[in-house]
Parts: sequence; C-alpha cells; structure tokens
Amino acid sequence: MSDDEKTKEKGSGLSRRGFLKASGISLSVPLVMGHHIVKVAGAEVKVFGPGKAPITLNVNGKNLTAEVEPRVTLLEALRNDLDLTGAKRVCDRATCGACTVIMDGKPVYSCSVLAIEAPGHKITTVEGLMQGETLHPIQQAFVDNDAQQCGFCTPGFVVACKAFLDKHPHPTPDQVQKGLGGNLCRCGTYMGVRAAVMQAATGRKGGQQHG
Repeated sequence: MSDDEKTKEKGSGLSRRGFLKASGISLSVPLVMGHHIVKVAGAEVKVFGPGKAPITLNVNGKNLTAEVEPRVTLLEALRNDLDLTGAKRVCDRATCGACTVIMDGKPVYSCSVLAIEAPGHKITTVEGLMQGETLHPIQQAFVDNDAQQCGFCTPGFVVACKAFLDKHPHPTPDQVQKGLGGNLCRCGTYMGVRAAVMQAATGRKGGQQHG
C-alpha cells in the first residue's frame, strides 16, 4: 500500500500528494477578490487570497462585513476593520489573554484565530456585555473591587471572567484561580479580579475592602 493510500485510509480525506498539489494551486491563484474552490483528489478545497476576501462576522449579535487578507487575525479585523477596540494587542502570541473574546460560548485568544476562520461562529467582545448604559455584573464587580489599574488587560479579563462564570456559576476560590490562569495582569490586581468574580457569582454588592 502506498503512502498516499495509507493517508487516505486514516480518514484525512486528502493524501500527502494531494495536499502538496493544493498548496501549489493556492500559490498560483491570481490576485483577485474572494476565494476559489479547487478539486484535489476528489475533495473540494477552499482557497483564499492572496488578495482580500469579503467576510461576514457575527459579533455581539450583529452581522458585520469586512474585506481582509487571509493572514489577518480576528483581533486585527475587530480593531482595524470593525472599530471594536476593546480586545487589546499585547503579546500577540496567545499567552497574555488581553485579546480574549468569546466564540461559541468559549473564551479564545483572538490574536491566534484567523479572521477567515471566524464566519459562522458567534463572537462576543467586551463591547457586547453592557446593556445600554448599564454595566454587566462582572464589569460592575471589577469597579467595586478595584480590579483594574492601568486597565490594559481589563477587557480580556472581563470577557474571560464572563465565560468562566457561564460555565461555573458557583465557583470555589481555587476554581477561580485556575480558571483565569490564561490571563496575565502586569499590575498584579489578581486579588481584586478574584474578588470581582466571587461578587458576580454571588450577586452581592459593595465590593471588597483593601487594607
């Protein structure tokens, strides 16, 4: 049995030779708008670029359109094309969490998701948490507990806390610490953040007193 046949047998749907052929085709596609469908080894492959492609993103319950190059990340599309600047670009390496958004109910680093991969998914950014002029409970809890200093990491933390509480509505302190381990704060406001999560979880008011 050849390598190509073994690859197909494992269920990939595309042999190694077919993948290389698809890669060659994508490089030879002319600089035109949108994407192209090519058939490789009997399978249809969608090829984007290298020019801009129109996409529609469902963000905060609204369908928003943009034209982006295939290399553009979701973070860049949100900030540069859709004027949603809450998510911040800090490490750009999917380690700090400042660019966190919610996609289909799960927190993701928007700097590590390509914009062309996002259509068809429901995206929530920090801008979508407020109801009119009313802060979301987790946002109010951040204010009550002084959970922000410079504020640069705060939007990512707020979104991550929202996603965490959706999954763990009655968390323990240990669960909070572990659940927010993917977000970093250079100002060190972790105690305030954890207190904010517990306040939002219990619905209490007033915040934490700091000595």
